[in-house]
Amino acid sequence: MPFWLRSLPFVSVHLACLAIFLTGVGTVDLLLCAGFYFVRMFGITAGYHRYFSHRTYKTSRAFQFVLAALGCSALQKGPLWWSAHHRHHHKYSDTAEDVHSPISGGFWWSHLGWILSSDYDATNYRVVRDWTRYPELLWLNRNHWIPGILLAVVCWLIGGWSGLVVGFFVSTVLLYHGVFTVNSLCHVFGKRRYETSDKSRNNLFVALITLGEGWHNNHHHYQSSANQGFFWWEIDVSYYIIRGLECCGLVWDVRTPPENKRSPKGQIAVAVPSPPGEPVPCPESGT
Repeated sequence: MPFWLRSLPFVSVHLACLAIFLTGVGTVDLLLCAGFYFVRMFGITAGYHRYFSHRTYKTSRAFQFVLAALGCSALQKGPLWWSAHHRHHHKYSDTAEDVHSPISGGFWWSHLGWILSSDYDATNYRVVRDWTRYPELLWLNRNHWIPGILLAVVCWLIGGWSGLVVGFFVSTVLLYHGVFTVNSLCHVFGKRRYETSDKSRNNLFVALITLGEGWHNNHHHYQSSANQGFFWWEIDVSYYIIRGLECCGLVWDVRTPPENKRSPKGQIAVAVPSPPGEPVPCPESGT
């Protein structure tokens, strides 16, 4: 399939935002935009990333599906596709094998070029064998576009055409590029507290727009933690919500870094590469 045709859905979502000049913007539209940006960002950060990719906490099978559906509604493909590529990123971070490193591929490639490439369409199910025993996740991974379409309908029912344009399309584009900055900026701009084997950096701006994902050097230093802001001054909204869900009994066994890993003088945590074709080791979830 030609590149321009493959890119058409992604480009169309951006072009649809221009309809704002025809529909106008109301208070309800702005509330929809902000609300669905926030909720879907949580679906990516706490769902796709901290739960499905790193299994930093446990939850029920039902709420597991809710997290997966929330992530899908962001239109960033399925949970197994996302977590498989993310585990691969950690295994080969900032090497020539890293799919979206700005160090080896440049800014635009790491930001969105790799997503539009046909080379990375497939889901490597061997890397996420811990999730393939759930048929509902396999179904959602194949039909990842359904939650997004349903959300678009909800926006239209609530706010009409302006609700659709602002509440869905504008928030989706903002969400795209908010998430993408973790790849494109957090290995180039920011501070390094820990001497990890890659170039990961902590970036306050990215942390603010992604509910805490900008503490990227922390994350690469100790990947198994549900919190990426290791200290009280490092704002990590996703982690605060995870703790709130724990208080409600929806999640449990929330993992945090031990004290010796939080100290810059602590032992550097570097993942041991798995043999080719083998999944990245993850703790059992018990779901």
